[in-house]
Amino acid sequence: MRKGIHPEYREVVFRDAASGATYKTRSTMNSDQTVEWTDGRTYPLVVVDISAASHPFWTGNQRVLDTAGRVERFRQRYGGNERPRKK
Repeated sequence: MRKGIHPEYREVVFRDAASGATYKTRSTMNSDQTVEWTDGRTYPLVVVDISAASHPFWTGNQRVLDTAGRVERFRQRYGGNERPRKK
């Protein structure tokens, strides 16, 4: 790798804003905030909106969409109460 063109790769702590979960990893992210980790060292703190700790796919807390209501609104707006016939 060429020197001086790549961002610094270092250990940082990510905090999920939705759940409050924190985890230490390596990243090139920059931050003005810092946090003291369990090993007693201070690391840059990066706050993220969503992570695996709060994402619906990983937590299993997915929202159920009202698909029947959406279909009815579509039919009211554009007409057509019957389904297209197969040929």
